[in-house]
Amino acid sequence: MKKSQPGDFVYQLSSLVLAFVLVHAFYVTVVRPNAEEVLAEQMRLMRENPEYVQERSVWVVIKDFEQEACFVLGLWALAIMGSKWISATRERDLLDQELVPVAAGSRILPEDAREYARQIQGLPETEKRRLLPRTLLAALQRFRATRSIQDASSIAGEVCEAESDRLDSELAMIRYIAWAIPSIGFIGTVRGIGNALTQAHRAVQGDISGVTESLGTAFNSTFIALLLSLGIMFVLHQLQLRQERLVLDTEGYVDEHLLQHLQV
Repeated sequence: MKKSQPGDFVYQLSSLVLAFVLVHAFYVTVVRPNAEEVLAEQMRLMRENPEYVQERSVWVVIKDFEQEACFVLGLWALAIMGSKWISATRERDLLDQELVPVAAGSRILPEDAREYARQIQGLPETEKRRLLPRTLLAALQRFRATRSIQDASSIAGEVCEAESDRLDSELAMIRYIAWAIPSIGFIGTVRGIGNALTQAHRAVQGDISGVTESLGTAFNSTFIALLLSLGIMFVLHQLQLRQERLVLDTEGYVDEHLLQHLQV
């Protein structure tokens, strides 16, 4: 099985830090100043015209800390999935190459397996660690050792199955983020409703501005969190589908370009 690279952890940690810096800087310089300006303008219009109906502003909808945290997590998840998408694309590029150059009608005997294995071992280290070369190399080595086509086919299937399990396990963090985003939205909802309840006495006296602002925080946080979660889950399922197709296409490549040419 392909070993996880230490660079994966470094990439995920650095992408989290970068996502936080970018989102927080955008909030400090753009979102919150615009939101304060919109709220101040709305308060002025309400004082001048009691029948004024507030218009929803995107800056006000996303201004709270829960929405900021959701955007940080969403950007982090997209960075991780982007890295895995690029990795799967590079893996697929090898399927267009002829790693086992066998002429039509030719056969590979157990004595020939070492020579074909040498050609694969001569690939650059970054390519040799990918799924297709590892599967071909394992099948050739098993065929040479056991002189059995069935054993070569079995080990190829085992390598692909192990890779499928590895790819699925590496999506665990993204699944956690997709779960955490709505949870943070619900935290904002609870916080907003709690703040609204603490200002209920002011609403009884006729001042409902504090209650409406707190309820706006409650509903806006859930609204943004659910939207982000929908987007993250869509991209996640597309990535998972691409990875599953990669494993299936690799099995088909090994069967077509190697196993059918083996002969005892």
